[in-house]
Amino acid sequence: MDTPQRALVVDDLAGSRDWLARALALAFPGIAVQQAASLAEGLACLEPPPPLALIDLGLPDGSGLRLIEALRSLPGPTLCIVATVFDDDAHLFPALRAGAEGYVLKDQSPEHLAEMLRGIAAGQPPLSPSIARRLLRHFQPEPAPAQETEALTARETDVLRLIAKGLTVAESAGVLDLSRHTVAGYLKAIYRKLSVNSRAEAALEATRRGLVNNF
Repeated sequence: MDTPQRALVVDDLAGSRDWLARALALAFPGIAVQQAASLAEGLACLEPPPPLALIDLGLPDGSGLRLIEALRSLPGPTLCIVATVFDDDAHLFPALRAGAEGYVLKDQSPEHLAEMLRGIAAGQPPLSPSIARRLLRHFQPEPAPAQETEALTARETDVLRLIAKGLTVAESAGVLDLSRHTVAGYLKAIYRKLSVNSRAEAALEATRRGLVNNF
């Protein structure tokens, strides 16, 4: 974005308008700042559309979202930045869906806000740090729910103990008075239930569960 020559500030509090205007002046020396104290006043300032708009959400006659949507419907490109005290999802995401390209909180100095605004030319979205963290958390994939380990049967536990002590399938079959194929079947079920792929991994799991010492 080129350095904006004009900006619109929409906020019902005079002190907030002055704070935003000062930040704009620090960020872009010589910029012309037009101020509006309500949604109606803001809507009356859209011809021609300003290159940059700082908009509060809670206006006395409506939501600042309506102003953002109105700016988005005009042909001229306007960078819409929300300036608000609300840092919750219920305000953040509707603002972004309406077309806001920045979201800053009124908890910083004009100098800090000016630094954020200067980053616009470099393509940096003007986001307060807490808002950026909230966005990152929102789009991070949720961890997959932990899968419960299927319990081993008593006979599978016997096989696991023997395998963990170093016995072969044939030796384990002899101890348990079972066929070799039956023990091999139990071992396959053990691998599946414990999510392991080798006798060594099965032995480690048996040790972790305390089965070896209990044998």
